[in-house]
Amino acid sequence: MSTHPLSDTELLRAEIAVAAARLIAEDGLDYGTAKRKAVKQILGNGKVRGNILPDNSQIEDEVRQYNELFFSDTQPARLLHLRQLAVRLMAELTPFQPHLTGAILNGTAGEHSDIHLQLFAESPKDVEIYLLNKGVDFDVSESSHFKGHNEPVETLSFIWQQEGVHLALYEIDDLRGALKKSPSGRNERADIESVRALLSGENE
Repeated sequence: MSTHPLSDTELLRAEIAVAAARLIAEDGLDYGTAKRKAVKQILGNGKVRGNILPDNSQIEDEVRQYNELFFSDTQPARLLHLRQLAVRLMAELTPFQPHLTGAILNGTAGEHSDIHLQLFAESPKDVEIYLLNKGVDFDVSESSHFKGHNEPVETLSFIWQQEGVHLALYEIDDLRGALKKSPSGRNERADIESVRALLSGENE
């Protein structure tokens, strides 16, 4: 264990991570928005150096701790419910190789969390037609590509079983390498069998 005291930058980064985690857990903000608001709360409108900002894995750890401290009586049941719903939806979307991502996968999902899936199809139109044929009314927007490409990906959003759902539509070739772990060693997406395995572990 290191005995070196934390630097001012590390302390500030940790403070921002804690503030951002509270905004995510309490208000359902996304990581980017929560980070910006946390910086403003702590530093005001001053210019921010890039190395002060915590990365998402540090914030995720803080969200996990916040849930354990303040939502231990409700968060586990909420997470289980969302994972069960996600599996049902993934089964419906089997033709498009659905993968779960976000807070429901990493275990930090709370009251405000939506279901985020990544689909891999020949064409976004295939998914749109599939949903329309099932009577699903969706909104179309764009999301950043998980590989950091300049080209965003089409995202379909709708309400299903009273929960928000967001489907990011990728090309089939994007699935190659998609299951590599993040630099922190965590899985950033999981197929239906992996999510079922998570549920089996929770029910043991």
